[in-house]
Amino acid sequence: MTDIFETLESEVRGYCRSWPAVFERSQGSTMYAEDGKEYLDFFSGAGALNYGHNNPLLLEPLLDYLRSGAVVHSLDMKTPAKRRFLETFQEVILKPRGMDHKVMFPGPTGTNSVEAALKLARKVTGRQHILSFTNAFHGMTLGSLSVTGNSMKRKGAGIPLTNSSKIPYDDYFDGETADFLWLERVLEDSGSGVDKPAAVIVETVQGEGGLNAARLSWLKGLSELCKKHDILLIVDDVQAGCGRTGTFFSFEDAGFTPDIICLSKSISGFGLPMALTLFRPELDVWEPGEHNGTFRGHNPAFVTGTAALNTYWRDDAFQQQVAARIAQLHDGLERLAATVEGASVRGRGLLAGVFFPDTETAGKIAAAAYERGLLVETSGPESEVVKLMPALTITAEELERGLEILLDAASTVTGARELVGAL
Repeated sequence: MTDIFETLESEVRGYCRSWPAVFERSQGSTMYAEDGKEYLDFFSGAGALNYGHNNPLLLEPLLDYLRSGAVVHSLDMKTPAKRRFLETFQEVILKPRGMDHKVMFPGPTGTNSVEAALKLARKVTGRQHILSFTNAFHGMTLGSLSVTGNSMKRKGAGIPLTNSSKIPYDDYFDGETADFLWLERVLEDSGSGVDKPAAVIVETVQGEGGLNAARLSWLKGLSELCKKHDILLIVDDVQAGCGRTGTFFSFEDAGFTPDIICLSKSISGFGLPMALTLFRPELDVWEPGEHNGTFRGHNPAFVTGTAALNTYWRDDAFQQQVAARIAQLHDGLERLAATVEGASVRGRGLLAGVFFPDTETAGKIAAAAYERGLLVETSGPESEVVKLMPALTITAEELERGLEILLDAASTVTGARELVGAL
């Protein structure tokens, strides 16, 4: 039988090569294939489904909205759905955190948010250069690729990626080299030949770059350095935000607030395309229409995004529930890492995994997990990390079952069978 996915779809397709099932339905943390097989989802749409698949608390408001004849597409025109989202975001997220950031709808994806952030930083400062970090990933459009570290993804640009430089991420060297020593020195030395950058862009956890999680003290130090030298600090919270590290923004526990913040993926709550770029009010120097796009006003996403904020973030009950799942996940990952010499737990919150010294191990474990009905991906420049992103709404029982599947898969690959069932 001819497979239309193989014959017509571009060779650029990726995830379906690792997970060739044809997925037909989904609910919560489970996906169902055409052939009836069930898969426990520890991938969550690459972090776009923090509240699970087809969450009924978000689905019902969406269905009501669509049936009502309300506006679906509106460019950046005013709609009641947009008003409700903005009011709720201000009341539930910004004000309780002492933030007065303006909200920009730059387009529907994470890379749209990053592109707007880079453009705005250059416009505000009049400077061109952007600093980013080793193993960073910020998106697949040209501006985002210019601040991305992965060589394979950068190669796809087809042209030189300029006006940016890479600097070492936390613990890139030996863990003892003084943080920001080089950057501090060149910024203060008029003879260094290094131009002052417009901005520094950073992920608090490098989701695609190997689940490297920066220390909170390192992030705070970066913020202070940027402030000292009048450099804008951009936090790309596209994957680590919306609660995935335990707090709504991933930088909250570090004790600083970035100048510019990029959000996407789970900001809509339902997997619908939506992105925000947040920035301090004094940075709002855009001319009307200077950065626009057709799909900024996706009202169904406003509806589900508002429902998610109201349902999960109006008090701290959900955050406490997530904290319990984080502890459970990291306990399981520590047990898994203990089965292989040199393996270690990476990441933070429910964006975590295990690094394996043999770069082929993680991919083999992910494949074995898929055969057992568990969806996990790999991360890192050589796919050396098994990466887990379960839904924030996953039950303790589902998380336990997934960890058991993962440990069984790992034992088959590594031979460390004696620890199967240790979870």
